Amino acid sequence: MNQKATGTESANVEVRKFGMRDKFGYLFGDFGNDFFFMLVLSFLMVYYTDVFHISAATVGVLFLVARLWDAVADVAWGRFIDTRKSGKNGKFKPWIFRMSFPLVISGILMFVKIPGMSDGFYMAWAFVTYIVWGTLYSTVNIPYGSMASVITSDPVERTALSTWRTMGAMLASLIINVLGPLIVFVDNKMDANRMLMAAAIFGVLAIVCYMACYKLSTERIVAPETEKEKVNIAKTMKGLLKNKPLIFILIASLLFMVNTMLIGTVNVYLFKDYFSNAAALSIVGFIQAASVFLAIPLVAPLVARFGKKETAAAGMLLASVIYALLYFLPNLTLTPFIAFSAVGMFGFAFFNLVIWAFVTDVIDYHEYLTDLREDATVYSIYSMARKVGQAIAGGLGGFAIAAVGYDATREVQTQGALDGIHTLATLVPAVIYIVVFLILVFLYPLNKKRTNQLAADLAEKRKI
Repeated sequence: MNQKATGTESANVEVRKFGMRDKFGYLFGDFGNDFFFMLVLSFLMVYYTDVFHISAATVGVLFLVARLWDAVADVAWGRFIDTRKSGKNGKFKPWIFRMSFPLVISGILMFVKIPGMSDGFYMAWAFVTYIVWGTLYSTVNIPYGSMASVITSDPVERTALSTWRTMGAMLASLIINVLGPLIVFVDNKMDANRMLMAAAIFGVLAIVCYMACYKLSTERIVAPETEKEKVNIAKTMKGLLKNKPLIFILIASLLFMVNTMLIGTVNVYLFKDYFSNAAALSIVGFIQAASVFLAIPLVAPLVARFGKKETAAAGMLLASVIYALLYFLPNLTLTPFIAFSAVGMFGFAFFNLVIWAFVTDVIDYHEYLTDLREDATVYSIYSMARKVGQAIAGGLGGFAIAAVGYDATREVQTQGALDGIHTLATLVPAVIYIVVFLILVFLYPLNKKRTNQLAADLAEKRKI
Protein backbone atom coordinates (compact mmCIF):
# COMPACT_ATOMS: atom_id res chain seq x y z
CA MET A 1 0.00 0.00 0.00
CA ASN A 2 1.36 3.44 -0.94
CA GLN A 3 0.65 6.70 0.80
CA LYS A 4 1.13 10.16 -0.60
CA ALA A 5 4.03 12.07 0.95
CA THR A 6 2.95 14.87 3.25
CA GLY A 7 4.62 17.48 5.44
CA THR A 8 8.35 17.06 5.09
CA GLU A 9 8.11 14.12 2.76
CA SER A 10 8.94 14.80 -0.85
CA ALA A 11 6.04 16.54 -2.52
CA ASN A 12 4.14 14.82 -5.28
CA VAL A 13 5.93 11.53 -4.62
CA GLU A 14 4.22 8.33 -3.61
CA VAL A 15 5.95 6.92 -0.53
CA ARG A 16 5.57 3.31 0.54
CA LYS A 17 3.89 2.92 3.93
CA PHE A 18 6.09 1.94 6.86
CA GLY A 19 6.02 -1.81 7.42
CA MET A 20 7.93 -5.07 7.75
CA ARG A 21 10.20 -4.21 4.85
CA ASP A 22 11.61 -1.27 6.82
CA LYS A 23 11.98 -3.36 9.96
CA PHE A 24 13.93 -6.06 8.16
CA GLY A 25 16.00 -3.42 6.35
CA TYR A 26 16.97 -1.76 9.62
CA LEU A 27 17.69 -5.14 11.22
CA PHE A 28 20.09 -5.97 8.39
CA GLY A 29 21.98 -2.72 9.00
CA ASP A 30 23.10 -3.66 12.50
CA PHE A 31 23.37 -7.31 11.46
CA GLY A 32 26.06 -6.14 9.02
CA ASN A 33 27.64 -3.73 11.52
CA ASP A 34 27.98 -6.37 14.21
CA PHE A 35 29.29 -9.16 11.99
CA PHE A 36 32.56 -7.26 12.01
CA PHE A 37 32.21 -5.26 15.21
CA MET A 38 31.67 -8.42 17.27
CA LEU A 39 34.46 -10.21 15.39
CA VAL A 40 36.82 -7.40 16.37
CA LEU A 41 35.50 -7.22 19.92
CA SER A 42 35.83 -10.97 20.46
CA PHE A 43 39.08 -11.85 18.68
CA LEU A 44 41.22 -8.83 17.76
CA MET A 45 42.94 -8.54 21.15
CA VAL A 46 43.92 -12.23 21.03
CA TYR A 47 45.03 -11.87 17.41
CA TYR A 48 47.30 -8.93 18.25
CA THR A 49 48.83 -10.61 21.31
CA ASP A 50 49.11 -14.20 20.01
CA VAL A 51 49.70 -13.72 16.28
CA PHE A 52 51.37 -10.29 16.02
CA HIS A 53 52.99 -10.74 19.47
CA ILE A 54 52.12 -7.20 20.57
CA SER A 55 52.01 -6.72 24.34
CA ALA A 56 48.58 -6.43 25.94
CA ALA A 57 49.52 -3.01 27.36
CA THR A 58 50.37 -1.70 23.88
CA VAL A 59 47.10 -3.06 22.52
CA GLY A 60 45.32 -1.26 25.35
CA VAL A 61 46.97 2.01 24.30
CA LEU A 62 45.91 1.38 20.69
CA PHE A 63 42.31 0.76 21.71
CA LEU A 64 42.24 3.92 23.87
CA VAL A 65 43.74 6.13 21.15
CA ALA A 66 41.44 4.65 18.51
CA ARG A 67 38.29 5.15 20.60
CA LEU A 68 39.13 8.80 21.25
CA TRP A 69 39.87 9.35 17.56
CA ASP A 70 36.63 7.57 16.61
CA ALA A 71 34.72 10.00 18.83
CA VAL A 72 36.16 12.92 16.84
CA ALA A 73 35.51 11.14 13.54
CA ASP A 74 31.86 10.55 14.51
CA VAL A 75 31.14 14.25 14.98
CA ALA A 76 33.12 15.32 11.93
CA TRP A 77 31.27 12.82 9.73
CA GLY A 78 27.93 13.73 11.28
CA ARG A 79 28.45 17.40 10.42
CA PHE A 80 29.54 16.44 6.90
CA ILE A 81 26.44 14.30 6.35
CA ASP A 82 24.13 17.09 7.51
CA THR A 83 25.58 19.42 4.87
CA ARG A 84 24.60 16.98 2.09
CA LYS A 85 21.33 17.23 0.24
CA SER A 86 18.83 14.40 0.00
CA GLY A 87 18.85 12.58 -3.31
CA LYS A 88 16.32 10.23 -4.83
CA ASN A 89 17.44 7.51 -2.40
CA GLY A 90 17.53 9.82 0.62
CA LYS A 91 20.33 11.52 2.53
CA PHE A 92 21.71 8.60 4.55
CA LYS A 93 21.24 5.39 2.55
CA PRO A 94 23.66 6.34 -0.25
CA TRP A 95 26.52 6.65 2.27
CA ILE A 96 25.83 3.18 3.62
CA PHE A 97 26.09 1.89 0.05
CA ARG A 98 29.26 3.85 -0.79
CA MET A 99 31.25 3.32 2.39
CA SER A 100 30.39 -0.29 3.27
CA PHE A 101 32.84 -1.70 0.71
CA PRO A 102 35.95 0.19 1.93
CA LEU A 103 34.85 -0.51 5.52
CA VAL A 104 34.79 -4.28 5.00
CA ILE A 105 38.05 -4.27 3.01
CA SER A 106 39.81 -2.37 5.82
CA GLY A 107 38.36 -4.84 8.32
CA ILE A 108 39.78 -7.82 6.45
CA LEU A 109 43.17 -6.10 6.19
CA MET A 110 43.36 -5.96 10.00
CA PHE A 111 43.67 -9.76 10.01
CA VAL A 112 46.30 -10.01 7.28
CA LYS A 113 49.71 -11.22 8.46
CA ILE A 114 52.56 -10.79 5.97
CA PRO A 115 55.11 -13.50 6.82
CA GLY A 116 58.65 -12.62 7.81
CA MET A 117 58.08 -9.00 8.82
CA SER A 118 59.52 -7.40 11.96
CA ASP A 119 57.67 -6.83 15.24
CA GLY A 120 57.77 -3.10 14.51
CA PHE A 121 56.07 -3.64 11.17
CA TYR A 122 53.27 -5.69 12.76
CA MET A 123 52.74 -3.01 15.41
CA ALA A 124 52.57 -0.28 12.77
CA TRP A 125 50.23 -2.43 10.66
CA ALA A 126 47.95 -2.93 13.66
CA PHE A 127 47.80 0.79 14.49
CA VAL A 128 47.17 1.92 10.91
CA THR A 129 44.61 -0.72 9.89
CA TYR A 130 42.66 -0.57 13.18
CA ILE A 131 42.40 3.22 13.21
CA VAL A 132 41.44 3.29 9.50
CA TRP A 133 38.80 0.62 10.12
CA GLY A 134 37.38 2.58 13.08
CA THR A 135 37.20 5.75 11.01
CA LEU A 136 35.44 4.00 8.14
CA TYR A 137 33.08 2.37 10.64
CA SER A 138 31.91 5.88 11.55
CA THR A 139 31.19 6.63 7.89
CA VAL A 140 28.68 3.77 7.81
CA ASN A 141 27.37 3.70 11.37
CA ILE A 142 26.58 7.44 11.64
CA PRO A 143 24.28 7.52 8.57
CA TYR A 144 22.79 4.16 9.58
CA GLY A 145 21.98 5.30 13.12
CA SER A 146 20.70 8.69 11.92
CA MET A 147 18.43 7.09 9.32
CA ALA A 148 15.92 5.78 11.89
CA SER A 149 14.69 9.31 12.57
CA VAL A 150 13.74 9.82 8.91
CA ILE A 151 12.22 6.41 8.22
CA THR A 152 9.18 7.25 10.36
CA SER A 153 8.01 9.92 12.80
CA ASP A 154 5.62 7.63 14.67
CA PRO A 155 6.88 6.89 18.24
CA VAL A 156 5.68 3.27 18.24
CA GLU A 157 7.16 2.59 14.79
CA ARG A 158 10.45 4.08 15.95
CA THR A 159 10.41 1.72 18.92
CA ALA A 160 9.92 -1.14 16.45
CA LEU A 161 13.01 0.01 14.52
CA SER A 162 15.03 0.17 17.74
CA THR A 163 13.85 -3.33 18.64
CA TRP A 164 14.69 -4.77 15.23
CA ARG A 165 18.09 -3.06 15.30
CA THR A 166 18.85 -4.73 18.63
CA MET A 167 17.63 -8.05 17.23
CA GLY A 168 20.07 -7.73 14.32
CA ALA A 169 22.94 -7.03 16.70
CA MET A 170 22.03 -9.99 18.91
CA LEU A 171 21.81 -12.37 15.94
CA ALA A 172 25.25 -11.33 14.73
CA SER A 173 26.62 -11.69 18.25
CA LEU A 174 25.24 -15.22 18.56
CA ILE A 175 26.69 -16.27 15.20
CA ILE A 176 30.14 -14.80 15.95
CA ASN A 177 30.27 -16.18 19.48
CA VAL A 178 29.11 -19.67 18.46
CA LEU A 179 30.85 -20.16 15.11
CA GLY A 180 33.84 -17.86 15.56
CA PRO A 181 35.78 -19.98 18.09
CA LEU A 182 35.15 -23.12 16.04
CA ILE A 183 36.70 -21.47 12.98
CA VAL A 184 39.66 -19.51 14.36
CA PHE A 185 41.08 -21.79 17.05
CA VAL A 186 43.11 -24.93 16.38
CA ASP A 187 44.28 -26.96 19.41
CA ASN A 188 43.24 -24.07 21.67
CA LYS A 189 45.44 -21.60 19.75
CA MET A 190 44.42 -18.93 17.27
CA ASP A 191 45.35 -19.82 13.68
CA ALA A 192 46.27 -16.76 11.57
CA ASN A 193 45.03 -18.27 8.28
CA ARG A 194 41.74 -19.35 9.78
CA MET A 195 41.28 -15.90 11.35
CA LEU A 196 41.75 -14.28 7.93
CA MET A 197 39.27 -16.76 6.45
CA ALA A 198 36.74 -15.90 9.15
CA ALA A 199 37.23 -12.17 8.49
CA ALA A 200 36.64 -12.71 4.76
CA ILE A 201 33.51 -14.83 5.36
CA PHE A 202 31.95 -12.42 7.82
CA GLY A 203 33.02 -9.48 5.67
CA VAL A 204 31.09 -10.85 2.69
CA LEU A 205 28.07 -11.47 4.93
CA ALA A 206 28.35 -7.89 6.21
CA ILE A 207 28.28 -6.53 2.64
CA VAL A 208 25.18 -8.61 1.87
CA CYS A 209 23.47 -7.20 4.98
CA TYR A 210 24.38 -3.60 4.12
CA MET A 211 22.96 -4.02 0.63
CA ALA A 212 19.76 -5.47 2.12
CA CYS A 213 19.52 -2.46 4.43
CA TYR A 214 20.01 -0.13 1.47
CA LYS A 215 17.36 -1.88 -0.66
CA LEU A 216 14.68 -2.47 1.97
CA SER A 217 14.71 0.79 3.97
CA THR A 218 12.90 3.95 2.88
CA GLU A 219 13.67 7.49 4.05
CA ARG A 220 10.42 9.42 4.35
CA ILE A 221 11.17 12.61 6.28
CA VAL A 222 13.02 15.43 4.56
CA ALA A 223 13.69 18.92 5.91
CA PRO A 224 14.32 21.21 2.93
CA GLU A 225 14.83 24.25 5.18
CA THR A 226 17.83 22.57 6.86
CA GLU A 227 19.38 21.63 3.54
CA LYS A 228 19.11 25.20 2.22
CA GLU A 229 20.18 26.95 5.41
CA LYS A 230 23.86 27.74 5.82
CA VAL A 231 25.45 25.58 8.49
CA ASN A 232 25.47 27.50 11.79
CA ILE A 233 27.66 25.78 14.36
CA ALA A 234 26.79 28.27 17.09
CA LYS A 235 23.07 27.70 16.65
CA THR A 236 23.59 23.94 16.58
CA MET A 237 25.67 23.95 19.79
CA LYS A 238 23.18 26.21 21.55
CA GLY A 239 20.39 23.82 20.60
CA LEU A 240 22.39 20.80 21.81
CA LEU A 241 23.09 22.44 25.18
CA LYS A 242 19.39 23.28 25.61
CA ASN A 243 18.33 19.77 24.61
CA LYS A 244 17.57 18.29 28.04
CA PRO A 245 16.29 14.98 26.63
CA LEU A 246 19.63 14.50 24.83
CA ILE A 247 21.69 15.38 27.91
CA PHE A 248 19.83 13.06 30.26
CA ILE A 249 19.55 10.11 27.88
CA LEU A 250 23.29 10.50 27.27
CA ILE A 251 23.98 10.27 31.00
CA ALA A 252 21.64 7.30 31.43
CA SER A 253 23.08 5.49 28.43
CA LEU A 254 26.67 6.11 29.52
CA LEU A 255 25.97 4.75 33.01
CA PHE A 256 24.30 1.70 31.50
CA MET A 257 27.21 1.14 29.09
CA VAL A 258 29.88 1.54 31.79
CA ASN A 259 27.99 -0.96 33.94
CA THR A 260 27.74 -3.42 31.03
CA MET A 261 31.49 -3.23 30.41
CA LEU A 262 32.27 -3.57 34.12
CA ILE A 263 30.02 -6.60 34.53
CA GLY A 264 31.44 -8.17 31.38
CA THR A 265 34.86 -8.13 33.05
CA VAL A 266 33.75 -8.99 36.58
CA ASN A 267 31.58 -11.94 35.57
CA VAL A 268 34.66 -13.83 34.35
CA TYR A 269 36.10 -13.71 37.86
CA LEU A 270 32.72 -14.23 39.53
CA PHE A 271 32.12 -17.57 37.82
CA LYS A 272 35.78 -18.61 37.60
CA ASP A 273 36.72 -17.85 41.21
CA TYR A 274 33.59 -17.23 43.27
CA PHE A 275 31.55 -20.11 41.83
CA SER A 276 34.54 -22.13 40.53
CA ASN A 277 32.74 -22.78 37.26
CA ALA A 278 34.02 -20.75 34.28
CA ALA A 279 31.95 -22.87 31.87
CA ALA A 280 28.83 -21.25 33.31
CA LEU A 281 29.78 -18.06 31.45
CA SER A 282 28.51 -19.57 28.20
CA ILE A 283 25.17 -20.31 29.86
CA VAL A 284 24.93 -16.73 31.12
CA GLY A 285 25.76 -15.40 27.64
CA PHE A 286 23.02 -17.53 26.11
CA ILE A 287 20.50 -16.46 28.77
CA GLN A 288 21.29 -12.80 28.20
CA ALA A 289 20.61 -13.17 24.48
CA ALA A 290 17.47 -15.22 25.18
CA SER A 291 16.15 -12.56 27.57
CA VAL A 292 16.32 -9.98 24.79
CA PHE A 293 14.35 -12.20 22.42
CA LEU A 294 11.78 -12.88 25.14
CA ALA A 295 11.34 -9.16 25.68
CA ILE A 296 11.03 -8.31 21.98
CA PRO A 297 7.33 -9.24 21.50
CA LEU A 298 6.43 -7.30 24.65
CA VAL A 299 8.16 -4.03 23.79
CA ALA A 300 5.81 -2.66 21.11
CA PRO A 301 2.53 -3.20 23.04
CA LEU A 302 4.07 -1.86 26.26
CA VAL A 303 5.42 1.25 24.53
CA ALA A 304 2.12 1.77 22.71
CA ARG A 305 0.25 1.67 26.02
CA PHE A 306 2.69 3.26 28.47
CA GLY A 307 5.47 4.93 26.44
CA LYS A 308 9.20 4.38 25.90
CA LYS A 309 10.35 6.22 29.02
CA GLU A 310 7.89 4.38 31.20
CA THR A 311 8.69 0.93 29.79
CA ALA A 312 12.46 1.40 30.06
CA ALA A 313 12.18 2.79 33.59
CA ALA A 314 10.12 -0.20 34.75
CA GLY A 315 12.76 -2.54 33.32
CA MET A 316 15.53 -0.67 35.13
CA LEU A 317 13.62 -0.86 38.43
CA LEU A 318 13.12 -4.61 38.05
CA ALA A 319 16.83 -5.13 37.26
CA SER A 320 17.89 -3.02 40.25
CA VAL A 321 15.66 -4.95 42.65
CA ILE A 322 16.93 -8.32 41.40
CA TYR A 323 20.61 -7.40 41.67
CA ALA A 324 20.05 -5.93 45.14
CA LEU A 325 18.48 -9.25 46.19
CA LEU A 326 21.49 -11.10 44.80
CA TYR A 327 23.77 -8.91 46.91
CA PHE A 328 21.83 -9.64 50.09
CA LEU A 329 21.81 -13.37 49.28
CA PRO A 330 25.57 -14.10 49.14
CA ASN A 331 25.16 -17.80 49.91
CA LEU A 332 23.21 -18.62 46.77
CA THR A 333 24.63 -21.51 44.80
CA LEU A 334 25.32 -21.25 41.07
CA THR A 335 21.96 -22.39 39.68
CA PRO A 336 19.68 -20.08 41.70
CA PHE A 337 22.11 -17.20 41.16
CA ILE A 338 21.84 -17.64 37.38
CA ALA A 339 18.05 -18.00 37.65
CA PHE A 340 17.75 -14.71 39.56
CA SER A 341 20.18 -13.05 37.15
CA ALA A 342 17.99 -14.11 34.23
CA VAL A 343 15.13 -12.04 35.64
CA GLY A 344 17.44 -9.05 36.01
CA MET A 345 18.66 -9.49 32.43
CA PHE A 346 15.05 -9.58 31.26
CA GLY A 347 14.52 -6.25 33.04
CA PHE A 348 17.42 -4.37 31.53
CA ALA A 349 16.71 -5.86 28.09
CA PHE A 350 13.87 -3.33 27.74
CA PHE A 351 16.28 -0.39 28.04
CA ASN A 352 18.53 -2.03 25.43
CA LEU A 353 15.60 -2.48 23.08
CA VAL A 354 14.31 1.11 23.19
CA ILE A 355 17.54 3.11 23.54
CA TRP A 356 17.80 3.84 19.81
CA ALA A 357 14.20 5.04 19.79
CA PHE A 358 15.11 7.52 22.53
CA VAL A 359 17.82 8.87 20.22
CA THR A 360 15.35 9.49 17.40
CA ASP A 361 13.16 11.44 19.82
CA VAL A 362 16.01 13.70 20.93
CA ILE A 363 16.80 14.35 17.25
CA ASP A 364 13.21 15.54 16.83
CA TYR A 365 13.51 17.68 19.95
CA HIS A 366 16.61 19.33 18.46
CA GLU A 367 14.59 20.24 15.37
CA TYR A 368 11.81 21.57 17.61
CA LEU A 369 14.28 23.84 19.45
CA THR A 370 16.35 25.05 16.49
CA ASP A 371 14.23 24.54 13.34
CA LEU A 372 17.26 22.63 12.03
CA ARG A 373 16.96 19.01 10.92
CA GLU A 374 20.43 17.72 11.88
CA ASP A 375 19.90 13.99 12.33
CA ALA A 376 23.52 12.98 11.76
CA THR A 377 24.98 15.72 13.98
CA VAL A 378 22.81 14.86 16.97
CA TYR A 379 23.30 11.12 16.49
CA SER A 380 27.07 11.62 16.16
CA ILE A 381 27.15 13.57 19.45
CA TYR A 382 25.44 10.62 21.11
CA SER A 383 27.84 8.17 19.44
CA MET A 384 30.86 10.32 20.38
CA ALA A 385 29.86 10.40 24.04
CA ARG A 386 29.46 6.63 24.08
CA LYS A 387 32.91 6.13 22.57
CA VAL A 388 34.53 8.49 25.07
CA GLY A 389 32.75 6.52 27.76
CA GLN A 390 34.04 3.27 26.29
CA ALA A 391 37.58 4.64 26.27
CA ILE A 392 37.33 5.72 29.90
CA ALA A 393 35.46 2.62 31.06
CA GLY A 394 37.78 0.20 29.29
CA GLY A 395 40.13 -0.07 32.26
CA LEU A 396 37.51 0.10 35.01
CA GLY A 397 37.01 -3.66 35.18
CA GLY A 398 40.67 -4.43 35.75
CA PHE A 399 41.03 -1.58 38.25
CA ALA A 400 37.96 -2.71 40.20
CA ILE A 401 39.14 -6.32 40.32
CA ALA A 402 42.55 -5.21 41.59
CA ALA A 403 40.93 -2.89 44.13
CA VAL A 404 39.03 -5.74 45.84
CA GLY A 405 42.26 -7.70 46.32
CA TYR A 406 42.31 -10.15 43.43
CA ASP A 407 45.75 -11.77 43.04
CA ALA A 408 46.40 -13.64 39.79
CA THR A 409 49.30 -15.54 41.36
CA ARG A 410 47.03 -17.27 43.90
CA GLU A 411 45.27 -20.49 42.95
CA VAL A 412 42.53 -19.71 45.49
CA GLN A 413 41.53 -16.12 46.21
CA THR A 414 41.11 -14.76 49.73
CA GLN A 415 37.59 -14.55 51.13
CA GLY A 416 37.84 -10.76 51.08
CA ALA A 417 38.62 -10.79 47.36
CA LEU A 418 35.78 -13.21 46.64
CA ASP A 419 33.34 -11.06 48.63
CA GLY A 420 34.55 -8.01 46.73
CA ILE A 421 33.99 -9.73 43.39
CA HIS A 422 30.46 -10.68 44.49
CA THR A 423 29.78 -7.07 45.47
CA LEU A 424 31.03 -5.77 42.12
CA ALA A 425 28.77 -8.25 40.30
CA THR A 426 25.61 -7.49 42.32
CA LEU A 427 25.53 -4.29 44.39
CA VAL A 428 27.26 -2.08 41.82
CA PRO A 429 24.79 -2.89 39.02
CA ALA A 430 21.89 -2.56 41.48
CA VAL A 431 23.00 0.99 42.29
CA ILE A 432 23.64 1.94 38.67
CA TYR A 433 20.29 0.58 37.50
CA ILE A 434 18.40 2.50 40.18
CA VAL A 435 20.25 5.70 39.21
CA VAL A 436 19.25 5.16 35.56
CA PHE A 437 15.67 4.54 36.74
CA LEU A 438 15.66 7.85 38.66
CA ILE A 439 17.09 9.74 35.67
CA LEU A 440 14.39 8.37 33.38
CA VAL A 441 11.55 9.04 35.82
CA PHE A 442 12.52 12.45 37.19
CA LEU A 443 14.91 14.08 34.70
CA TYR A 444 14.21 12.76 31.19
CA PRO A 445 11.24 14.90 30.11
CA LEU A 446 9.81 13.07 27.08
CA ASN A 447 7.09 10.86 28.51
CA LYS A 448 4.46 9.28 26.28
CA LYS A 449 2.22 12.36 26.22
CA ARG A 450 5.02 14.81 25.46
CA THR A 451 6.55 12.54 22.81
CA ASN A 452 3.24 12.29 20.97
CA GLN A 453 2.76 16.07 21.27
CA LEU A 454 6.28 16.65 19.96
CA ALA A 455 5.51 14.58 16.85
CA ALA A 456 2.30 16.52 16.28
CA ASP A 457 3.98 19.91 16.80
CA LEU A 458 6.76 19.07 14.35
CA ALA A 459 4.27 17.88 11.76
CA GLU A 460 2.51 21.24 11.98
CA LYS A 461 5.76 23.23 11.79
CA ARG A 462 6.91 21.29 8.75
CA LYS A 463 3.72 22.16 6.86
CA ILE A 464 4.41 25.87 7.19
